[in-house]
Amino acid sequence: MAPQKNAAFAEESAEVQVLLASLTKTKDLTKRIGASLNRLDASGKIVKDAIGPIYSNTQQLQVTSRNIDRVNEQIEKLRKPLDAKGREEGIIRAGPRNSGLNQYLGALKRVDKALSDLTATNLRSNKQTISEFHSLLSTGVNQLLDLYRSSLQEEDHQVEPLHFLTKGLNFPVFSSEKCSYLSDIANAIVSAGAQSARLGQRDDDQGVNIYADLRGDYLYLSLQNLATASISTSKRGPNDQTVYKPGSNAISTYAQCLENMFLAEFENVSRIFRGETVGRVFAATCSKALNDFGKTLAELNGVIRSRMLTDCFLAYEIIDLITPLSYRLEKRTGQLRPQISDALRPIRDAARSSLTEILSRTRGQAESVTTLPPDGNTIPLVHETAMRIRTLGHFDKPLLHLLTSIGDGGWRGNGPSNASANSLGAGSNGTPQSSTLKLADTAADNPGLLSNYLGDLLDLVLTTLNSRSQGIHKTKPLQAVFMLNTIAVLARTITSTPELQPYLDPSRLETHRKAATSSYMTAWREPSAHLLDTINTTASRPVSGSSSALDSTSIIKSLGSKDKDRIKEKFKLFNAAFDEQVARHKSLYMEREVKTALQRDVQSTIEPLYGRFWDRYHELDKGKGKTVKYSKSELAVVLNSL
Repeated sequence: MAPQKNAAFAEESAEVQVLLASLTKTKDLTKRIGASLNRLDASGKIVKDAIGPIYSNTQQLQVTSRNIDRVNEQIEKLRKPLDAKGREEGIIRAGPRNSGLNQYLGALKRVDKALSDLTATNLRSNKQTISEFHSLLSTGVNQLLDLYRSSLQEEDHQVEPLHFLTKGLNFPVFSSEKCSYLSDIANAIVSAGAQSARLGQRDDDQGVNIYADLRGDYLYLSLQNLATASISTSKRGPNDQTVYKPGSNAISTYAQCLENMFLAEFENVSRIFRGETVGRVFAATCSKALNDFGKTLAELNGVIRSRMLTDCFLAYEIIDLITPLSYRLEKRTGQLRPQISDALRPIRDAARSSLTEILSRTRGQAESVTTLPPDGNTIPLVHETAMRIRTLGHFDKPLLHLLTSIGDGGWRGNGPSNASANSLGAGSNGTPQSSTLKLADTAADNPGLLSNYLGDLLDLVLTTLNSRSQGIHKTKPLQAVFMLNTIAVLARTITSTPELQPYLDPSRLETHRKAATSSYMTAWREPSAHLLDTINTTASRPVSGSSSALDSTSIIKSLGSKDKDRIKEKFKLFNAAFDEQVARHKSLYMEREVKTALQRDVQSTIEPLYGRFWDRYHELDKGKGKTVKYSKSELAVVLNSL
C-alpha cells in the first residue's frame, strides 16, 4: 500500500510544478505586454503632438475655402445687377414702342429683380448703384405710364348708352387682346410701384389713378345726357297739377344705362387687374358717374318736395328702380351698394314723409273748398284723389316697405315706431343684406298696411267732402248726389285698376253709398206719401193672392163725395210732387252708375205704390187725364227715363 500512495503523491506534485512554471511564464508575459503598452502610449503622444497642429490647420483651410466660394458667389450676384444695368438701359431708354412691349417689359422685370437683389445686400457701397437702378426703373415706368394712358385714350370715346339700350345691344367692352395688353402694362406698373414703396416712395397707385380718371370720365360723360334728361323731364309749368305718370321721367332709362355701363366696366377691370385691386379700381372708376347720379337724385328730390302731392310718385318709382339695382350691382361686383344707398337716402326720406303729407294736404284741400257745383257734379279734388289712388297701386312694393318702416297707423302723424325707424335707417346706411331682405319679407307678408293706408285716404276724402257738402249744398238730394258721384268716381278707379285689387275692395265704400242713397230717397217720400190711403169702401177687396183685379169702377161708386175729393187731391199732390222730383232729378248731374242705381231705387219705390193706387182709383176721372195724369205705363216710361 505504501508504494502506491507515494506514486500518487509524486504525480500530483509534478502537476503542481508544471502549473507553477506556467504561472511564472504568464507573469513574465504580462510584464512584457505592459511594457509594450507603455511604449505604445508614449509613441501615440508623440504622434498626436506632431499631427494635431496639421489637422487644425486643415480644418481652418476648409472653412476658408468655403468662405471664399461664398464670397465669389456674392460677387457674382453683385456683378449680375451691375451687368444688367448696361444690358437693359438701352432697351428702356429706347422706349416700349421702339423696343417692343414684350422685350421692354422683360427689361423692366430684370431691372426690378436687380434692384431687389441690390436692396437685399444692404451694403452701403451699393446706395449709389441702387439710386441709379431706381432712376432707370422710374424712367421705364414713366414711359410705360404714357403708353398706358395713350392706350386707354384710344378706347375713351364717349358713347350714347341709349342707343345700346333701345337696340338691345351689349354695352361696349375691351377686346381680349386689348385687355391682355393693358393687363401686362398694369402689372408692370404695380410691380414697379411696389419697388418704390419699399424705398419709401408712395407712387404704387399711378396705374390705378390713370385708369380710374380716364375711364371715370368716359362713364361720366356718356351718362351725362341721361342725367340732364332726368332733370328736364321732371320740370313742369307752375300751374300744372297733374299727378305724375309712372315712367314719364327719364330716371328709369338713366338707371338702366348706368347699371349696364357699370357692369361692362367691371368686366374690363376684372380682366385687366388682379386680386383685391379689382374692387378698388372699379369703385374709383365709377365714383365720378355715381357722384353725378347722386346730384341728379338730389335735384329730383327738390322737385318732389316742392310738388309732393303730384310728384311723390316719382320718389316711389326711383326707390323701386334704384334699390334692386344696388343689390344687383353688389351681387355682380361686390361694390357700390353703400354709395348708391347714400345717394338714395334723401329720396327715401321724402317718400316716407309723403305718406303723411298726402293725407294732411288732401284733408286741407277738402276743408278749404268754398264752392261746389250746383248740379251735384264732382270737383277736381275727387278726380285728383282717384288718380292718386290709382298711381299708388302701381307702386305697391316700395309703399309696403315704406309703410313697414313707419308702422301701422304711423302715417296719421304719430311718427314711426323706434324699431321700424331704426330698421330703415340702418338699411340706408349699409346694413347687411339680410337685414334689408328681412324688412322686405315683412312688407310682403303684410299687405294689410297698404289696405289700411288707402282706406284711410278714402275715408278722409269722403268724410271731409260730405261735411263740406252739408254746409254748402242746401238740399239733401243735392248733397246725396254729390256724394254718390264722388263715391262712383272712386269706386270706378278701384275696379278698373288691377294693382289695387289685392288692397282695396269697392265694398269698402258701401257704407258711404248707403248713407247717401238713403239721404237722396228722403226727397221721394213726399210723392210716395200721397199714394197711401186709409179710405174705407164698401166694395169687397180681393183675397190676398187672388188673380182677380181690382174693380176701380166699383170702388169709385162706393166712395162718398168727400172721399172722392180726397182721392182727387192725392192724385193732384202726387202729380205735382212727382213732376217736381222728376225735374229736380233730371237737373242734377249723375255719373252713369249713380243714375242707374237711383233710377232703380226710385222706380222700385214709386211704381208699386202708384200701381196699387192707380188700380183702385184711376176711374175717378173716367180717363180724361185731368186728375189721373199718368197711367201705369206712362209712369213707367217717365221712371225709366230717369
